[in-house]
Amino acid sequence: MKQLLSLIFVLILVWSCGQKAKETSTTQMIITEKHSGDAIQKISEKFPEINRQNVEKGVRHAASLWRQTDGTAEDFISFCADNYIGNSEEKQMVFTKMSDYFESLFGHFNKMLLDLRKNMDLQTGPLHPVDHMFSAYSAGAHLNNDFYDNKIAFLVALNFPFYSAEEKNELGKNWSDQEWAYARMGDIFNSRAPSELNQKSAAVSAEADAYIAEYNIYMGKLLDKNGKTLFPENMVLLSHWNLRDELKANYALSENGFEKQAIIYRVMQRIIDQSIPEKVINSGEYNWKPYENEVLQNGKPVEATPEPATRYQKIINYFRAFKAFDPYHPVLNTAIKRSFSGYMQIPQNEVEALFHEFLSAPQLKQTGEIIKKRLGRDLQPWDIWYDGFKARSSIPEEKLNAITRTRYPDAMALENDLVNILENLGFENEKAAFLASQITVDAARGSGHAWGASMKEEKARLRTRIPDEGMDYKGYNIAVHEFGHNVEQTISLHDVPYYTMNGVPNTAFTEALAFVFQERDLFLLNMKDENPDKEYLKTLDILWSVYEIMGVSMVDMQMWKWMYSNPDCTAEELKNATLEISKNVWNKYFAPVFGIEDQTILAVYSHMINSPMYLPNYAYGHLIHFQLEEHFKSHPFAPEVERIFALGQLTPEVWMQKAVGQPLSNQPILDAAQEAIDHLL
Repeated sequence: MKQLLSLIFVLILVWSCGQKAKETSTTQMIITEKHSGDAIQKISEKFPEINRQNVEKGVRHAASLWRQTDGTAEDFISFCADNYIGNSEEKQMVFTKMSDYFESLFGHFNKMLLDLRKNMDLQTGPLHPVDHMFSAYSAGAHLNNDFYDNKIAFLVALNFPFYSAEEKNELGKNWSDQEWAYARMGDIFNSRAPSELNQKSAAVSAEADAYIAEYNIYMGKLLDKNGKTLFPENMVLLSHWNLRDELKANYALSENGFEKQAIIYRVMQRIIDQSIPEKVINSGEYNWKPYENEVLQNGKPVEATPEPATRYQKIINYFRAFKAFDPYHPVLNTAIKRSFSGYMQIPQNEVEALFHEFLSAPQLKQTGEIIKKRLGRDLQPWDIWYDGFKARSSIPEEKLNAITRTRYPDAMALENDLVNILENLGFENEKAAFLASQITVDAARGSGHAWGASMKEEKARLRTRIPDEGMDYKGYNIAVHEFGHNVEQTISLHDVPYYTMNGVPNTAFTEALAFVFQERDLFLLNMKDENPDKEYLKTLDILWSVYEIMGVSMVDMQMWKWMYSNPDCTAEELKNATLEISKNVWNKYFAPVFGIEDQTILAVYSHMINSPMYLPNYAYGHLIHFQLEEHFKSHPFAPEVERIFALGQLTPEVWMQKAVGQPLSNQPILDAAQEAIDHLL
């Protein structure tokens, strides 16, 4: 199956290379400043009272997208003069019509994507190569090019021009909802790349998702240093998410808890450096000794070769697919810039500076001392996932599993309980019923995810892993997190002022609401935390979570910088570079707290393979989460969730001010952490 997928990917690469000569003319800008000036003059003569600055912005944006294949310079000037909308009532009418059209297009393409990925994402039975082939197809890959060909893209660019993140931050402070909606319309056509690159990117994404979705470790087949098994025979965990969550769960165990954590950590190290035997990946046919890296069958050693540098080849495939877009983005001319200045709307250097400030904070070493005292031992590298500040960390997982398996034997049981969950969180019955009616629960093949709708007629999808014996606590915890995403997705689609504003500034903001929901998982199981120090402990729990994910994010960002400096690298070279980067980040920010050097654990996250440069959103999400929680202490929870997440796609800076009246900052969590440390030490 893997060989077939590789062949498909190679064929896509060869085919797209064959398009290069054909596409050359689409990269050449032919509209000069004089041509733009002539178009501006004609429009100004036609509409003498029009704001000339708006005309200039629209014409220059359209000019940046016009290519030789679209017509001559004279054609461009005529197009601008004929299609500029100088009447505000007509412009609003056109905007409304186009919003409806785009909602239908985006919504149906999203539905098709869901349908084509159904077997890949859900527990529908064994996968066949044909499933991979269809999941790699993007029905909407040609949409942008089609809209340039029929000139709709130019109509949008001319009348609803693109504003940079910096412009939105400055001007958006005083914008009305309609002005924000017009600006978001302008985001739809902010660059021009061949559809073949979109199709290729979709194929790379599907292949990476398939690789991760089937990267399971059969825990009942692991043998410790004494040749004994520590985990149930039927326990199968996905890397890295389930491995991490199992490691967290073992903080509550007095018997074999440390030993289980240690062997999971060794498995993770083998995955990172690719010394893991290929035979034991997604297979329960063999026993495996992770410490000795020995594979056994029927008690006898068998030959086993390490996994090739597949993990790192997937990353390179993504890098090259994304880098191919660079020439088509004159300003955001690297995938790094597009991910941060474009998608996150925060420049990468600002993200890194914020993370450096946090990772260097003295409160982290003090918190490490508290954890060390609570554990009664020196810190180990896997204690980046210390879970002992949470109320559930003192509850045996078996007890939690018994509750969740009884309550949620299958996906339908969870779906039927969504209204109750929302009402328990304070939502009025009518609103709870509406939100629940817009969400469908599916049994996921992987660890789970939330997939929002793109039109009001469709539902958001909550995917979580549900074993045959019912939902275990890990699956429930993930499901509550994903449900938070679904609630945000539904509110920010249905309740925003205009369709083009649907969503949030970036995924950090949807992660924030997911964390808010996830933190209430035990409350939703009617298990109360009576600890008088619970607020202090919750603060330190968030602090430690931010610490871990910011370190991981630093590795992810530096890895992408390294690839841009070494664009022709091999998978083996990237592996070695990533190991070195992870050690350097660890030594700079974690060794002073843990007292251990040269650890590679920060490179374990599967997001690095199938969600490039997504990890910083989690770190920002935790910071936003903390500021939201502080806000909810003095404001009613459910009504404020409804208000805040109906703000829509503003910039992060403007959104935070409107949501909680404060800018995004490290200081609130660090100040609260210091108060907690002073109380607990």
